[in-house]
Amino acid sequence: MQNPGPELETLLRRLIDLPPEFLLPPRIAGKGTVHTAALVNDLFAQVGHTAPEAMLRRLSSVREADRARLLLTAVVCWLLADRWFVKTALPVPGLVQVFDDAVGGLAQAADASRYVADPDRREELVRVVLARMDFRPQGETLEQATDRLSSLSAVERKRLLAASRAAEKRAREIREALARKAAEESADKWSRE
Repeated sequence: MQNPGPELETLLRRLIDLPPEFLLPPRIAGKGTVHTAALVNDLFAQVGHTAPEAMLRRLSSVREADRARLLLTAVVCWLLADRWFVKTALPVPGLVQVFDDAVGGLAQAADASRYVADPDRREELVRVVLARMDFRPQGETLEQATDRLSSLSAVERKRLLAASRAAEKRAREIREALARKAAEESADKWSRE
């Protein structure tokens, strides 16, 4: 998030104004309406790049289990088609990271429609997309942007919760090992006396 990006409010408004067609069923196994790979290809062309073939193949050869990710991919395409992104030289690695990594994690946390309708999820989506491309909302310091993203991010909350559970489990294992060792030492001392 080293680089200043667009105004947060503009992008939030863009998501509110999402055309309903972007939330139609994605094309999976010949059924559905939205050709997600075509949307991604068009977005890359609009920002002056060629979409990586491997990415387009991954978006075309999908299963029913990919539905949530494809829906959110369409929403992110709409977001990134904003005038600010089109006139900015977006880095291809950042775009790939958004679609390959960020969208998958966000899609597991909530439905695409929640990222449009719910104010906190909407802001989370915008901030995650900006962060993956090394941008922060205009007018925010790096610290402000990082703090706000951390407080909103459902993915980050899940990661912290998993880390907390792992640390708790490890502490419990250590306590149990210490208790066993103390019991063994006590038994050895008792048998010597």
